[in-house]
Amino acid sequence: MALRGRRYIFLATAIAAVIVLFLTREPALTKARHLISTATTSSSSSSTRKTPTYLPEPDWKPPPIREPFPQIKVAGASPPKVPAWNRPKSGIHKKYGIEYAPPLLIGFTRAWPVLLQAIVSYITAGWPPDQIWVVENTGGAARANAEGKLTLQNPLYVDHDVLRRLGVRIVSTPVLMTFSQLQNYFTHLAHENKWPYYFWSHMDVLALSYEDGLEGVTPPAGDEAYRSVYELCLAELERRRKEPVRWSNVFFAYDHLSLVNREAYDDIGGWDVYIPYYMNDCDMHSRLMMRNWTLLDGRAGIITDVSTVLDDLGALYRDPSIEPSFTDPNPPPPSKSSLSPKKARDEKKKAKETTAGSAAPELKPEAAYFQKLKAVADRMFHYKHGDRGRNTWQLGQQGGQGEPFYYPSRGIAEGMELLTEAGREAFRRKWGHPDCNLIEGGGRKYDDQWRVAKDWK
Repeated sequence: MALRGRRYIFLATAIAAVIVLFLTREPALTKARHLISTATTSSSSSSTRKTPTYLPEPDWKPPPIREPFPQIKVAGASPPKVPAWNRPKSGIHKKYGIEYAPPLLIGFTRAWPVLLQAIVSYITAGWPPDQIWVVENTGGAARANAEGKLTLQNPLYVDHDVLRRLGVRIVSTPVLMTFSQLQNYFTHLAHENKWPYYFWSHMDVLALSYEDGLEGVTPPAGDEAYRSVYELCLAELERRRKEPVRWSNVFFAYDHLSLVNREAYDDIGGWDVYIPYYMNDCDMHSRLMMRNWTLLDGRAGIITDVSTVLDDLGALYRDPSIEPSFTDPNPPPPSKSSLSPKKARDEKKKAKETTAGSAAPELKPEAAYFQKLKAVADRMFHYKHGDRGRNTWQLGQQGGQGEPFYYPSRGIAEGMELLTEAGREAFRRKWGHPDCNLIEGGGRKYDDQWRVAKDWK
């Protein structure tokens, strides 16, 4: 009986606690019901519903982009043959004392034509396709791309089928990453695949080997001692491994193409993820030097920083029926100062004549064609570094509405601008210094991170 009594007491206590809890929460529940009722009433009455004020649409939208390599878009088509003088020899890395084939990592976030141009240019310059790793950094859209669900005008579009036919490897990041995070992911891949050294390249480049020769580096194509960009990179790695210098990178045209010593990146903890875009290279390279790592320069090829795309990438395979020319995927809006159709044709003809004139008449056809490519690449470089800014190419694709993982191109651009400025501020606060000159100009040391008051007004 005593046990039963204790049970009744316990049950009564529990019921009382529930009643108290209900009574004390009743005002909150009543308020919640009122808010829901009000919201329902408001949503059903169009006269009281608040409407947002929309931003004006841009006055100018770039024209739809075109596929820059129509030949390979044909179902089942294979890429043309790489020029004979640039075809890589099987297992050539072993000749340079390297036990594994060091990869070339190229990150992609948007602008398919620009990526495709970089890949094709490296392949035709002599880099083995199976040693090129495309790191697709599009977040969830990577799955949609793998299933062929995105279309050409979508900024996140990648044609996996074309990449496979070109023979390159594809790996996708698990989520969308900033530049700093992507660089750390490269290092992660290096550990996963046991690469103590690896190469990486920006995607907005056009690569050519020194086919006309470069004194002290390589004789011209056709000579038995000629070496492509790939072989020169292997030779550079072999040489640096044998030197006693404590090095972190070898830059070929700054970091447009770079060789990385994984040990150095590990030593300083990798790239700072709180500086996601611009200024992160200043931070990274300064910290490497503060830890007594040396940043070196090397020569391996003509790696051109570009924002435009060749009209037909078949030109890189030296198709004589294709005249090398290029188009801006995000051209400036038309204005009164824009070229008239006739003047535009005259300018294009003049450019072709200038390009053709740069190839001396006594050159063999292959050498003359290479001179055309060099001249066009040079014009592409100067076009990018003109008055409009370097990154206009990132806004060339503005479609994809209704497709999986769609994100407005305006939002991508503005979001990156906000993150970039936040990263600049993080850099300033981290070092108490406003610019890249941290060591000589600021007297900063490795352990000064986040410890120094700002030194400017």
